[in-house]
Amino acid sequence: MQKKVNFTTKDGFNLSGVIHFPEHRVTQAYALFAHCFTCTKNINSAVNIANALADEGIATLRFDFTGLGASKGDFADTSFTTNVNDLIDAAEFLGQEYEAPQIIVGHSLGGTAILAAAKNIPSAKAVATLGSPASPEHVLHHLESELETLKQEGQATVHLAGRPFTFKQCFVDDVHNHKMDYRSLGKALMVMHSPIDDTVSISEAETIYKSALHPKSFITLDKADHLISKTEDSMYAGHVLASWARRYIDLKEKTEIPEAKDNVVVAAQTSEGFLNHVNANGHEFLADEPERLGGTNLGPTPYDYLSTALGTCTAMTLNMYARRKKLEVSKVIVNVSHDKVHAEDCDHCKDKTAKVDQFARTISIEGDITPEQRQRLLEIADLCPVHKTLHSESIIKTKLQ
Repeated sequence: MQKKVNFTTKDGFNLSGVIHFPEHRVTQAYALFAHCFTCTKNINSAVNIANALADEGIATLRFDFTGLGASKGDFADTSFTTNVNDLIDAAEFLGQEYEAPQIIVGHSLGGTAILAAAKNIPSAKAVATLGSPASPEHVLHHLESELETLKQEGQATVHLAGRPFTFKQCFVDDVHNHKMDYRSLGKALMVMHSPIDDTVSISEAETIYKSALHPKSFITLDKADHLISKTEDSMYAGHVLASWARRYIDLKEKTEIPEAKDNVVVAAQTSEGFLNHVNANGHEFLADEPERLGGTNLGPTPYDYLSTALGTCTAMTLNMYARRKKLEVSKVIVNVSHDKVHAEDCDHCKDKTAKVDQFARTISIEGDITPEQRQRLLEIADLCPVHKTLHSESIIKTKLQ
């Protein structure tokens, strides 16, 4: 699940981002992703890595640096230092609105910026780079043809990947003045790089790795290009990164559910709102409420499960009858919805002022059967055990343990 977000930097610029949340599972930690030089948050590698991290239970924010993509500001007025500050502001935004990031990741120059910002992101425990240069000065090779113009005139337009970008001399001065200190990183480091990267040599990764102290790890992204443009490469990087980071970050403790044998056990932590962890005879799943009702939408609602009970029981009963009677039925589809209706719309309800539960059930039967056989199957549907339970009186015995 993706959610668009915006946050304002200390410099007053509104930046555009997207958070990838895990689907149908509890978020265990948060990560921050920095895109490559003059790229945007929507580059394929950023999207794929964020998806992979979300698949592993890690919510990930990717955003556009100031002056790029959908973010406000003038790119010409930005620098390596403003990129670093954007990352610090993004981490603070996550901490204020969601949860501070324990994992910070950067691609290309974004990785160098992540390394520079790490000391000012106290929540970060695991830092990772992908195809990143050891020094921000490396980026100047993109501007080599205009460096003299920048020095003489103060600014110049450079075409990168077919797009024009305006740079100022202050950008050049800034990268010259920024010195990287990897020995004082104080966080776990993962360096990922491709040996065939023709934009940032793997020797840059070697410099980062050798300069940093343990714990540190290196993963080769063999056969990947600099932009990690192939889906299989970027997804691999994201999944490996998640597995590695788990060793160093604090994961949310999984809600323990007592063993269930021939029964259903539900465990719910007060701090998790409407979220419930369910063990139904050894099968674990979640129940929740939609966001509009204050839930986190990580699972079906209780009434969804009630509708599911009726639908599955109906399908099981019909297929069992079709097998026993050797009917040419290939598939049964049951659609169930639940609602509260006024009793005045109910023919057999005694109290016409109350509301009653109504389950609307639509049955589709695929197969070569006669109209008479279809009608009989419709009658059989009402004989499903859950249908009978919903129609009969029930007794609920409750005790405190």
